Amino acid sequence: MIGYTTVGTNDMDKAAAFYDALFAEMGVKARAWDMEGFKGWSAGGPMFCISKPYDGAGASVGNGVMIAIAAADREQVDKLYAKAIELGAKDEGAPGPRGGDDSAFYAGYFRDLDGNKLNFFHFRS
Repeated sequence: MIGYTTVGTNDMDKAAAFYDALFAEMGVKARAWDMEGFKGWSAGGPMFCISKPYDGAGASVGNGVMIAIAAADREQVDKLYAKAIELGAKDEGAPGPRGGDDSAFYAGYFRDLDGNKLNFFHFRS
């Protein structure tokens, strides 16, 4: 149902470099969309995008807004979360099961360089 998500940035070059390196860890080799004010990445499904706000005002984060990105397994969650932190992201909850040690839901939460909240997750079925 979701075609793409977009988060705002105040520094397009810095944000693009962050996401290039982070999504390379998922095997994304190139941007799916690369315009001056709008860039997007896709691993074959919905696209994740960054943009300067259309109204020209500064980008800001939404309280309670978060984007969750599916990972192949728990190990990939760990690897992607660690890469995000290495690239300068801020910890918002280290990888681990949520809802108890035997939970099928496993996630690691972080804020990107602009303060947008994201997570990588895996749901074991």
